[in-house]
Amino acid sequence: MSLYGALTIGVAGLAANSQALSATSSNIANVNTVGYKNQTVNFETFLNIPGLAGNSSAGVSAVIGQDVTTQGLPTSTTSPTDMSISGNGFFVVASNASATATQEYTRAGNFTPDENGNLKNAAGLYLLGWKLDTQGNIPTNTSALSLINVSALTGKAQATANLGIQANLQSSAATNSTYTTGQMTSGAVTPDFQRTINVYDSQGGTQPITLSFVKTGANTWAYEAAYSGPAGNISSPNPIGTGTVSFNSDGTMKNVNGAAPASGSFNLTIPWAASTGLASQTVAVNLGAVGGTSGLSQFDSASTLNGTSPDGSPFGSITGVNIAKDGTVTALFSNGLSQAVYKVPVATFTNPDGLGQMNGDAYTATRGSGAANINQANTGGAGGIAAQTLEASTVDLATEFTNLITTQRAYSASARIVTTADQMLQELEQLKQ
Repeated sequence: MSLYGALTIGVAGLAANSQALSATSSNIANVNTVGYKNQTVNFETFLNIPGLAGNSSAGVSAVIGQDVTTQGLPTSTTSPTDMSISGNGFFVVASNASATATQEYTRAGNFTPDENGNLKNAAGLYLLGWKLDTQGNIPTNTSALSLINVSALTGKAQATANLGIQANLQSSAATNSTYTTGQMTSGAVTPDFQRTINVYDSQGGTQPITLSFVKTGANTWAYEAAYSGPAGNISSPNPIGTGTVSFNSDGTMKNVNGAAPASGSFNLTIPWAASTGLASQTVAVNLGAVGGTSGLSQFDSASTLNGTSPDGSPFGSITGVNIAKDGTVTALFSNGLSQAVYKVPVATFTNPDGLGQMNGDAYTATRGSGAANINQANTGGAGGIAAQTLEASTVDLATEFTNLITTQRAYSASARIVTTADQMLQELEQLKQ
């Protein structure tokens, strides 16, 4: 080994330990960075004269890597749009909000809405996901990802589809044997019992439906349903529903409209006019269980309405979002309704440590990592989504300070090699004088 070889080795040691110091510095600086994976340093020797047998001078080089597969501890937060991945995988993100943005991958799930409602994390990366259809299904083309927007829906209403009625019809009421269909609505016959019940249309509006009953025989009643709002709102004249209700001798429900098998309900279709812009609406009216008194009954007491239970809801504005373990993003509304609008996918790789590192704790797919596999959470090896949690940095501060001291001493030692070899070269030069 020559003095020049010693100089080369010393310089290599300085360079390698400089790189190690850089990695340690990055780790210490990012000890509180969400989703950060600590950088690793691996030293390897190299020979000054490759292929030379015997004891050749060996230098050193540093290989900087990142321990991507190690997971940080989850920490709880109060933000509903904060997320972490429990298990393997990465969030799929875009470098900006444009349609041509580069697709990247990250574990940093500190997402918040931007001025347009699109979720982006602290590094400015936009979260991508599947936009669900009205039935809550993901697209057939699972590669069709879009920006996740938590304010695209201004509100939601739900039309009444089911109406329950609890009432009693007085059994001792006089029988009207001359009644014909439509006479209660026209006013030709005075109903023995009549009540107006409000239901919701497809736009969240309140619409009045009047139910009228008249006794037509022993344990037999006729009913009429009429729309009590503006006449122009419906495309056919009142009544919009008619039929019969029969009771058992003990006052319990027997049958509605002579159905076979016996039933305690009927469907009422409201014929909305095209000018209203309302969707077609059929309401299942439940008058009670056959053989029971939970709905409509016939006892010898005054006819009375005990209660109604229409479903549906008036218009409500969006109040927030909820994210489930399977990545489903559900919008919550002030009227108590909810709607699944997006699903957050999880990207997995054959070799995550082969990913290319980008700014903002993000990665890109490389030949070393393999292509991204986009899966639903908790399927295909992908981890689950944990809302209101963030993945902490994997940096161990005590270990990094130890590495800092070790690197500093190794650097000083390499510098001493250089100065010593330089002094010996100077002495060699002085021999000529």
